[in-house]
Amino acid sequence: MSNQINRRDLIKIGAGAAMAAQAAIASTEAPKFFTPTEFAMLDELTEMIIPTDDHSPGARAAQVASYIDARIAEAFETEEKEKWRNGLKLVDALSHKMHKHAFMEATPDERTAVLTSISKNERDPATPEERFFGHLKQSTAFAYYTSSIGIHQDIEYKGNVMLNEFVGYEVK
Repeated sequence: MSNQINRRDLIKIGAGAAMAAQAAIASTEAPKFFTPTEFAMLDELTEMIIPTDDHSPGARAAQVASYIDARIAEAFETEEKEKWRNGLKLVDALSHKMHKHAFMEATPDERTAVLTSISKNERDPATPEERFFGHLKQSTAFAYYTSSIGIHQDIEYKGNVMLNEFVGYEVK
């Protein structure tokens, strides 16, 4: 018996993977406020801020972008909506300036360079891009740490539990 995959099997595997990917995309809800392109960019930025690691899933698994999208969609003030849309445009423009292409067309290293650039003055933001980063990071952290993944897997909050014994130091 051969361990090689023939062309017909490869086509079947590829078609199956494509159908599974389309089913996954079809089962996800469309963005409520952002365009699909803006939403993909927001999702990538939030995942870069809180990535998946050995300890817990990241912002993408916690659906941080979907949470932000839903909150912006229901915002009454157009200023809030404009802030987000313009902020994403600023990040894209910076990517064009730095790398000659859109943020989502950039390599992972180029994306990191853009994020590093807008986060460098986090404590005292001077540019619109830096101010947007502060807003983005704050919103990302809030959405993540109020999600089930953020609370239970990352922080490992167990809820209010009764301790039968307090394990601590003996005070003499």
